[in-house]
Amino acid sequence: MKETTRTSTTNIIELATFYVGDALCGMDILKIQEINKLTQMTKVPQAPEYVLGILNLRGQIVTIIDLSKKLGLGETDLTQDPRNIIVNSTGGHVGLLVRRISDVVEADMNRRERAPANMSGIQGEFFTGVYKTDAHLIGLLDVDKVLSIDD
Repeated sequence: MKETTRTSTTNIIELATFYVGDALCGMDILKIQEINKLTQMTKVPQAPEYVLGILNLRGQIVTIIDLSKKLGLGETDLTQDPRNIIVNSTGGHVGLLVRRISDVVEADMNRRERAPANMSGIQGEFFTGVYKTDAHLIGLLDVDKVLSIDD
């Protein structure tokens, strides 16, 4: 009887990709509740500078974070029709403001690589690594780290 062994297990997820400034980033699509346009929001006094405000989304209060500011990559241009990626966190719903949405990419996480040295600075702590496709290098965003309040 021939014994079969599994040489490798696949760990394939779908990455929702988006641009933060000029950087292509991605996160597990299962972490995303929805993607929408930026609507009218209310400023929050004494909030960190990366918190743009809050908005009411069908009865849910959503905190809007400028992901570019949070990652130390400048500021998202609000005149360029940015998008909110609404994710669920332990503290409620959070909107991550990004420059634009890109494609959904099927990614084998066994092929994920460590973040390069130039990602090891302030924004490097928010990434779990990178994923290479034929055309792009996608920074894998650690959403839980981005949403943690210890800054």
